[in-house]
Amino acid sequence: MACLDLTGKTALVTGASRGIIRAAGGKASAFACDLGDEGSVQRFAAALLEEFPAVDIFAANAGMVTHVGGLAKLQPEPLDAMWAANLKGHLALLRKLLPGMASRREGAVVFTGSISGLIGEAKLGGYAITKAAEMQLVRNIAVEYGRHNVRANAVAPGLVRTEMTKPLWSDPATLGRMLSGTPLGRIAEPDDVAAAVVFLASPAARCITGQVLVIDGGALVGMGTSA
Repeated sequence: MACLDLTGKTALVTGASRGIIRAAGGKASAFACDLGDEGSVQRFAAALLEEFPAVDIFAANAGMVTHVGGLAKLQPEPLDAMWAANLKGHLALLRKLLPGMASRREGAVVFTGSISGLIGEAKLGGYAITKAAEMQLVRNIAVEYGRHNVRANAVAPGLVRTEMTKPLWSDPATLGRMLSGTPLGRIAEPDDVAAAVVFLASPAARCITGQVLVIDGGALVGMGTSA
């Protein structure tokens, strides 16, 4: 039976040097890389593949928001920064990793997207556009590389309890409004998202590709209802 065991696999996780430890017996290395800088990406890819020639799993977790507000005020610079960090940098890395995965006939790509890429956004429109593009990239990889046994999927979290989102979940009134109509009545914890990524990267998901797994406590299906 297919399982969640990733023993012996090598995974690249972008945007996640903090919190990754070696105590469980694995080997971990942290690399500095600016995904918005092509030269930095190329140097990182060379250093990565020198130390880890065979990358089995690519978890595209890094991302950024550089503009909050309407599209009319979204300037080219912050939009370009989001495109570079959320999409273009990851695509540059994939160009280095996918050929090896294809030749070994094994690989899993998992993007950390957002429910913003599935809905209309009044204040996060630029960010939402990049997240929608990530989901399309996942579908394209699935179609192009499926014949090589390389899978690509994405997770789409809603609000997750992290330091970055603390202003939203730490205020009871704000949190209450956000959870109104959410069937489970809770936001996601980081481990909820991590578990979904592990599942999609594992043999348990060997027949799943080109999909987006929403992790939002039911917020999307509960929109328009009250608690």
